[in-house]
Amino acid sequence: MTTAVTIPRHGGAGGRTVAAARARQVVKAYGAGETRVLALDGVDVDIARGRFTAIMGPSGSGKSTLMHCLAGLDTVTSGQIFLDDTEITGLKDKKLTQLRRDRIGFIFQAFNLLPTLSALENITLPMDIAGRKPEGQWLERVVETVGLGGRLKHRPSQLSGGQQQRVAVARALAARPEIIFGDEPTGNLDSRAGAEILGFLRRSVDELGQTIVMVTHDPVAAAYADRVLYLADGRIVDETHDPTADQVLERMLRFSGDQPRTPRSEARGRRS
Repeated sequence: MTTAVTIPRHGGAGGRTVAAARARQVVKAYGAGETRVLALDGVDVDIARGRFTAIMGPSGSGKSTLMHCLAGLDTVTSGQIFLDDTEITGLKDKKLTQLRRDRIGFIFQAFNLLPTLSALENITLPMDIAGRKPEGQWLERVVETVGLGGRLKHRPSQLSGGQQQRVAVARALAARPEIIFGDEPTGNLDSRAGAEILGFLRRSVDELGQTIVMVTHDPVAAAYADRVLYLADGRIVDETHDPTADQVLERMLRFSGDQPRTPRSEARGRRS
């Protein structure tokens, strides 16, 4: 019989596993019989703790489905999903909701801010709902990291799109989750605002020790990550470590069947 181990929530890795999240032989199917479609086909992956992972692939490759399954937002047809040492596949709805609330942060393309609340109230809302008090020093550090010091009393309508997404990033960070999932978090922003948000996410990994998983279609956004996973037809088919935007673009062109013509570009794309 396996004995449950209490893992410390804050203050370093402690006895935690190296992987913040894991998928083991995960299959996600929609429909049945001749109409059955495999969105994920036997996926095995470890998401490293304290690192920034990007997930890319063509439309319909399964990248958003993988993120939703890892985050407990969608169920799997078979296989296992673990958050740290907790298997989330098979958890009852109430337990899964509590786990998402207490241990996972989310940043979506839509900012999902309440218009009647100030920026600060939006940031602390999940903790308020959970009956938890924000940690003052941590909250100050998060606000400083995303550059919201002078905007905390403003309502969403008084903020630009980039500032609203900063609030969403701060909201995800403020509760000190074990892992943050971002689904095209810069998709509604112009390039300058998008670069700011990606810079904040990068800093949250480097300076705050956060773990981030981001689905994106943008090679420039993916280049902010430590590791890029490439999906095609529901399977992980490649990965890049410490990527550049050019390397990510080259990999994506390969999957679309358009081979780059420059040999130098091909050589630069290979990683040991």
